[in-house]
Amino acid sequence: MTADEKFMREAIKLARRGAGQTRPNPAVGCVLVKNGRIIARGYHRRAGQPHAEIETLRTLKNPDRARGATAYVTLEPCSTHGRTPPCTEALARAGLARVVIGAIDPNPRHRGRGLACLARAGIETVSGLLADQCAALNPEFHHFMLTGMPWVVAKCGMSLDGRLTRPPGEGQWITSAAARADAMKLRARVGAILVGAGTIRADDPALTVRGIKSVEQPRRIVWAPRSQPTATAQVFTDHDRQQTIVLRQSSLRAALRALGRQGIQSVLVEGGGHTLGQLFSSHLANEVVFYLGPMIAGGSVPAVAGAMLTPPSTLICPRIIRLGSCLRLSGLVKTNKP
Repeated sequence: MTADEKFMREAIKLARRGAGQTRPNPAVGCVLVKNGRIIARGYHRRAGQPHAEIETLRTLKNPDRARGATAYVTLEPCSTHGRTPPCTEALARAGLARVVIGAIDPNPRHRGRGLACLARAGIETVSGLLADQCAALNPEFHHFMLTGMPWVVAKCGMSLDGRLTRPPGEGQWITSAAARADAMKLRARVGAILVGAGTIRADDPALTVRGIKSVEQPRRIVWAPRSQPTATAQVFTDHDRQQTIVLRQSSLRAALRALGRQGIQSVLVEGGGHTLGQLFSSHLANEVVFYLGPMIAGGSVPAVAGAMLTPPSTLICPRIIRLGSCLRLSGLVKTNKP
């Protein structure tokens, strides 16, 4: 491992601390190195707060220590004014000698501009170091910037016989408390949670993040292509009701595209079975997280109803972990070419 790789891996570790907290911004980490030693660390903590580069520079008690140093940043520094000033200007003012960048900004309007700004300031730049690992920190951001579509996570808690429900009077839960707590972390990752109108009528879910402090609540999306959802449901009457959106598009693809136009970068599709079936049939899922409970439920609602996958899909590098009495199966979706 080269010295550059060692320091970039440290920046990647820092970026992970901001995962799920920075939307719609990406999670970014940065370290400042001088004479072979890290002199400052930082990461982007939340949208509207300083970016990773600024956070790192501010940790220096003596700003002059940055002169002649090298910054390792997981994503190309911003070069435009947004909620905060451009990071390229701050890096230039700090007198850095070199900036090593992991992933290039995927936004076509900004791609490469940060590199050009640093070069004009006389700073040596290196890009593409551990680029895949750095891009993997923000799959939602990269996917959205390149396609205009939200990154879609398919999620459900199902029984061994592939059911989302138990027979009436048999109890509510199929999955363990540990699995349900993990699902709250999954909700905290995304910008929106989507269910079909049938799930609203049958279950009246809250679709909120619970048990996690200081988390911005995702938008709540009700896909209702054929029928009006129940007006008295929680999502329309509770204190977060302004976060609820009803989509009437006939296809799930069109509904998701509409969310992309609203700037929503990631969507967790929680069901029900018909909606998940449409999601997989249309090859719209980018990631899967299924929780498998240890029971034959015998309920009436299948986890994935009527999915017709042509060509079929598989999971890339599937991961299985145990959560209490349940198994969590996750992975990225790959559509196999015919």
